[in-house]
Amino acid sequence: MEPQPQTIATLDKLDATNWFERVGTKDLSDAIVLSSWEDAARSASAAEWENIGLEAFNNLREKILTIDKARFNRWNDIVASVKVFSNALVEDKFRESPALKDLPSIIIDCAKWDVLGLCMEAEHLDIVDPGFFHAISYYYVKGHFPCGIDGDPATGTMVVF
Repeated sequence: MEPQPQTIATLDKLDATNWFERVGTKDLSDAIVLSSWEDAARSASAAEWENIGLEAFNNLREKILTIDKARFNRWNDIVASVKVFSNALVEDKFRESPALKDLPSIIIDCAKWDVLGLCMEAEHLDIVDPGFFHAISYYYVKGHFPCGIDGDPATGTMVVF
């Protein structure tokens, strides 16, 4: 099973950007910018942030179930198909820069989760609106690493490195 064209386009857009080129740079007015990978790893591994990502995945699945049960029943097959491409992209991005090779595994794991979530949203754009993972992909494109939310998930301020 090949990913949908919109998923390939999403991956191509991410691939064309320089991930993490702006980490630590306070150039975003809509986010709290952390000052180190250690702070980013601590924020990314917080239960609250992990739960937000899990809830986003679950919400996507629920919407798909409500709209198209046949698509919902193919969820695991779609994940398996898309994950090959999303993980390859993330691994390539981390391999591109020697400065990224010794980061805590939570950073790479979070990026893989985020890109997989983005791809799953892209796979279903014909039946659901872009969601959480599309929103946080903005920060990857801008050269940052999204790793938390300060305050309420719906209204809080993004935390990035």
